[in-house]
Amino acid sequence: MLVAERPTADARLAEAAALEAAGHTAEARQNYLAILIDAPDHPATLNHLGALLFRTGYRSAARTAFARAATRHPGQPEGHVKLAHLLREDGDLEAARRHYQAALRSSPDLAEAHQGLGNVFFDVGDTAQAELHWGLGYRAHVFATWPYRGTAPPIRVLLPGSVRGGNIPAMPLLDPSVFAVTTVAMEYFATAMALPPHDLVFNAIGDADLCRPALLAAAALAACTRAPVVNPPAAILPTGRVGNAARLAAVPGVIAPRMQLWRRAALHAAALADAGFGWPLLLRAPGFHTGRHFCRVDAPGELAKAAEGLPGDDVLVIDYVAPHSADGLARKLRVMCVNGTLYPLHLAISADWKVHYFTAAMAGNVAHRAEEAKFLADMPGFLGPRAMAALSGIFDVLGLDYGGIDFALAADGSVVLFEANATMAIVSPTSDPIWDYRRAAIGRVVEATARMLRRRAAPGPA
Repeated sequence: MLVAERPTADARLAEAAALEAAGHTAEARQNYLAILIDAPDHPATLNHLGALLFRTGYRSAARTAFARAATRHPGQPEGHVKLAHLLREDGDLEAARRHYQAALRSSPDLAEAHQGLGNVFFDVGDTAQAELHWGLGYRAHVFATWPYRGTAPPIRVLLPGSVRGGNIPAMPLLDPSVFAVTTVAMEYFATAMALPPHDLVFNAIGDADLCRPALLAAAALAACTRAPVVNPPAAILPTGRVGNAARLAAVPGVIAPRMQLWRRAALHAAALADAGFGWPLLLRAPGFHTGRHFCRVDAPGELAKAAEGLPGDDVLVIDYVAPHSADGLARKLRVMCVNGTLYPLHLAISADWKVHYFTAAMAGNVAHRAEEAKFLADMPGFLGPRAMAALSGIFDVLGLDYGGIDFALAADGSVVLFEANATMAIVSPTSDPIWDYRRAAIGRVVEATARMLRRRAAPGPA
C-alpha cells in the first residue's frame, strides 16, 4: 500500500499564509507553529509567524521568531530586516544598525533595509547618511501597497507619510479586512507621478516642525486628486509646538507654557533671562517625541551641558509648569478627537515630571489603574466642565479630523497643555487581564476613526 507523501514545509506554509490572507488569524498561527514543530528553523515560516505575531500585538514573541530566523539563516535578509525594525522601535539602535547592514551584505539593493538604516542614522543625528540610505530605499519605491485581507471590495486609502518620522501611527487604525492601503513616501513624490487608484487620502504626516517639506508635498498630492482628504496638510502646518503654544494660550481654560525657538549658539542664561525665562526651564530638540532629547534645566550652571546633549542647531526653550498634583505625582492625560468627538484614551501617573505611559509603571500600581479606569469610564465627570470646555476649544482651533491632546489638570480645573497635534499614538495593551478596563476606550477611538473614513470615502475611483 502506498503511503501518502507528507506535504513539504513550503506547501504547508502556502496553505497557512492563505488562511492568514483570508483573515483566519488564529488558524494561520496554529498552522505556522505546527510547521515549526517539524522544521524549527524554516526561515519563511519564522518570518511569517513573526509578522503575524507583531500585527496581533505579541511583540516579544515576534522578536523571538525574527531573531531565530536571523540567527539560523544569517545569509537571508528578511529575518535581519524584520528584527531590525523591532530593535529600532525598542530603542536598540546599534543592534538595529547591525542587522540592517547584515541584510544589505546579502542583498545590497534591498529597499526596506536601506529605508530602515536611514531611520537609524537619522535617530543618531547623522542626517547625511540617513538621506543617502533613504534615497536608495525610496526613490524607486515611492508607493508601497500593504496586503488586503478582506473578501468584499476594499476602501482604497492613500496614506502619505514622511520618511523622517513624525507620522500618525495609522496602520493599527486601518483594518486590513476593510481598507486596502498604499503608503506614499512624500519626500520622493513628484506631481508627475500617477497616483494609484484610491477612494480616500488619509494624510498621516503629523509633525509640522519636523516634516514641513513633506507636508507641502502632501498638499501638492492633494491637489492632484478629487478624493476626500482627511487631516489636510493645510490643517497640520500650523500645529508646530511654538505656534500651538501661542494660539492655544488664548483658549479659555488653557494654560499653555510659553515656548520659543532658539539657536543653540545664542543659548545663554543672560539672554534667556532677558527674554523672561526663569528656572527651572525645559529644553527640547524640535521634531522628537516620546521624551527623546527633552530635559529639565534647574539652574543656569546646567544650561551648557544640557544644550550640548541635544541634536541639531535649534532648541526649544519652554517655561516649566509642574504637572504634579496635590499628592506630588505627575499626571498626563491623553484625549483624542475624531471627527469632532472627544474620546478619553489614557491617564499616566508617575513620580517623574517627564511622564509617559510606557515609563509610568502603571502595571505595578492598582490604585493608579483604578484612577485611570475612572477617567476612561466618565471623562466629563473626571475632568469637570472647565477642562471639557477647554479641550473642545483646543480642537476647534486645531481643526483636525483626527488628533490628540496631552495635558495635565491644574488645581482650578484648567488644562495644562503639553502637546496637541495629529501624531498621538494609540498603543494597545498586552493581553494581560489587568488591562481589560482600557480595551473598550481604545476600541471606541479605532472604531470612530474607521467610521469616519468609511463615511468620507469617495464613491468612485479617483
